[in-house]
Amino acid sequence: MAFEWAERLKKLPPYLFAAIDEAKKRKVAEGCDVIDLGVGDPDMPTPRAIVEAMKRALENPAYHRYPSYEGMLRFRQAVADWYKRRFNVELDPTSEVTSLIGSKEGIAHLPFAFVNPGDYVIVPDPGYPVYHGSTVLAGGIPYHVPLKMENSFLPDLESIPEEVLKKTRIFFVNYPNNPTSSLANREFFEGLIKLAKDYGFIVAHDAAYSEIYYENPPISVLEIDGAKDVAVEFHSLSKTFNMTGWRIGMAVGNPDVIRGLIKVKTNIDSGVFEAIQEAAIYALENEPETDEIRLRYKRRRDVFIEVLKKNGFDVKPPKATFYIWTPVPEGYDSISFAKRVLEEANVVITPGVGFGKFGEGYFRMTLCISEERLEEAANRIAKVL
Repeated sequence: MAFEWAERLKKLPPYLFAAIDEAKKRKVAEGCDVIDLGVGDPDMPTPRAIVEAMKRALENPAYHRYPSYEGMLRFRQAVADWYKRRFNVELDPTSEVTSLIGSKEGIAHLPFAFVNPGDYVIVPDPGYPVYHGSTVLAGGIPYHVPLKMENSFLPDLESIPEEVLKKTRIFFVNYPNNPTSSLANREFFEGLIKLAKDYGFIVAHDAAYSEIYYENPPISVLEIDGAKDVAVEFHSLSKTFNMTGWRIGMAVGNPDVIRGLIKVKTNIDSGVFEAIQEAAIYALENEPETDEIRLRYKRRRDVFIEVLKKNGFDVKPPKATFYIWTPVPEGYDSISFAKRVLEEANVVITPGVGFGKFGEGYFRMTLCISEERLEEAANRIAKVL
């Protein structure tokens, strides 16, 4: 028996990375040696010390029961302490921090807490698809603000119509940015916070890549004076500690927003397994191998960029994230180029249009494979051209 989908599901485009994964599986089934530069999933293992902390926690029968919805107080305190060390931001662990089953979960649930049908949510374009999808599922209207190279891939705040701003409940931003790898400066965040106060919307900053940087450490939106009046920040241990499969992150900032998010979560999930929270506490308190992780990505970045440039690509090294965002060669759109690269070079890249209509003309590659395979991928792509 076939059942018809709800109208809200019909409004969603196919999830980008699921479609890419299907195409990759088809090539692998054909016996091809596929190099995957598509999904940003670190290939390096979780640091051994974090794994050992998890093993110890697993032996504690107290953690075999339901966890708390908002997270263990010790975990929330570890988050607050890390924010103080890293950003010099003061957080109250009892009201301004909550655990998440990965930052994606919190981002997806936020519109359900604050968006009514007909409300706008401002979404960066190109951007992480979950900003758009969660808005649609919550009954809101996504308003896509373009991220353009000539504006350093920052939203032009002055270009947003006042009639949109008046009905905006959430403004999603993400720096260091996926997919463009761009950074936001203090001046941009100051302008955004002022705009949020003027129009009464929530600033939701996705900072999942803040610890993958190569020169200067990126800033937190919460470093801006008065930011906690309107802002929350989503963070994750996934990229910082190679813990993507562990599914643990946090939301921090405005206590009213945190309460709303927790209320949604109490009706949908049962919190994060507390043994994982124990491992996360160890990670936040000790930060094992973070410098080595950054150094490895930097070596990969430098090797990959060098080979791409030798093969005629005009590509700039990113200052943060493990993504390369670059224009498609002349004569292609992003999908046709990605298809040709997969079919003829057996390399998976992500078409820019998958991140929004303003991503057209670009494609994204990740640094989540070895230097040797990155060099091989660059040479294969060059041969296609």
